[in-house]
Amino acid sequence: METFIGIMIPFLGTTLGAACVFFMKKSLGDLVQRSLVGFAAGVMVAASIWSLLIPAIEQSEGMGKLSFLPAFIGFWVGVLFLLMLDHLIPHLHVGSDQAEGPKSRLGRTTMMVLAVTLHNIPEGMAVGVMYAGFLAGNAQITAASALVLSLGIAIQNFPEGAIISMPLRAEGESKGKAFLGGVLSGVVEPIGAVLTILAAQLVIPALPYLLSFAAGAMLYVVVEELIPEMSQGKHSNLGTVFFAVGFSVMMTLDVALG
Repeated sequence: METFIGIMIPFLGTTLGAACVFFMKKSLGDLVQRSLVGFAAGVMVAASIWSLLIPAIEQSEGMGKLSFLPAFIGFWVGVLFLLMLDHLIPHLHVGSDQAEGPKSRLGRTTMMVLAVTLHNIPEGMAVGVMYAGFLAGNAQITAASALVLSLGIAIQNFPEGAIISMPLRAEGESKGKAFLGGVLSGVVEPIGAVLTILAAQLVIPALPYLLSFAAGAMLYVVVEELIPEMSQGKHSNLGTVFFAVGFSVMMTLDVALG
């Protein structure tokens, strides 16, 4: 039950964020959206370091000077995996008129949801691999550290839910459909978490590789998509400030509670 709750917490964050469409009349302003994206990026970077990469290296200490190798390999596989998805899945980022990926007849709404879904794949895997380590009795991963990661991702999922549902509403969708679009973008997280847990249970020695895989995938999303989004237009420094806020919040949660 504890694991189920932990897996669902990030999805709840996305759902609550998407629900903003019922309470806010206007779409998110550029400054607000840039701040929220910067905050989300900061949380993801801190989570990648303290929750994923450092535990991956610690779990490989028996390899001596080569203890970095599983983290290095997993990290690059994660980066290349997201790079592949970026080229294979048609998607459209919020605020952009240029679709990415292969040519498609999909509507703008569908491709906007797919863009956020791509963000959420590595986040779901990150939560799944943490709980896989906890269930396997790994000394470096406790119930508290797994819960901290879930809470951190839920915090940054809240603005992501709003960032997708509000623009969908502005595109002319009904409030119900805009909310559903935001919710659907987060469904991949619990699914990815469960699949990762099942895979890790089958291959426990692969845990350091899976932890760093999730870190590489998350950092790809941050550098490829979130940082450019938070740096656009005037007052781009605001996005940087909120990046620092998100980073410090996640770092504090992980070190103090994990």
